[in-house]
Amino acid sequence: MSRTLVLGVLVAGIGASIYYYLTQPEPTPAEQLQSAAQDAGDAVSDAVESVAEQAANASDQVEQSATDLANQASEDVAALASQGQDLLNSWIEDGTLAVQNFDYDKMVASVKDSALTNDLKNRAIAILDEIKASPEVFAAKLEELRALLTQQ
Repeated sequence: MSRTLVLGVLVAGIGASIYYYLTQPEPTPAEQLQSAAQDAGDAVSDAVESVAEQAANASDQVEQSATDLANQASEDVAALASQGQDLLNSWIEDGTLAVQNFDYDKMVASVKDSALTNDLKNRAIAILDEIKASPEVFAAKLEELRALLTQQ
């Protein structure tokens, strides 16, 4: 009995749904236009969301690239400072750079052969030229050279 009742309610529900669907009037042109406008608005909203999401992703990528470049630049500066310090240390250790012994040619050659940037090489050689031309400025120019090569 209860099975028959459940089956009857189910059939009645299906029948009511079919009746509602079949008796529903055709949408008017105004309703169709409103529906089309709603669909277009939904499509525009979806497109705006998509563009905003893509812009956010691009922004994140640009930010990451900028961070990577800044980190690389920092590492490069540190490496150059280290190379400059190594160059100074080698001059001091082998006696090329001392108040009593200033081997200009050897120092210029080692600067030219170093991995320093061309700008740093040119500036270091200019300081060495000044020391050679005026030995009395040795101490001041040596400090300037040290600061240049160690970026301090």
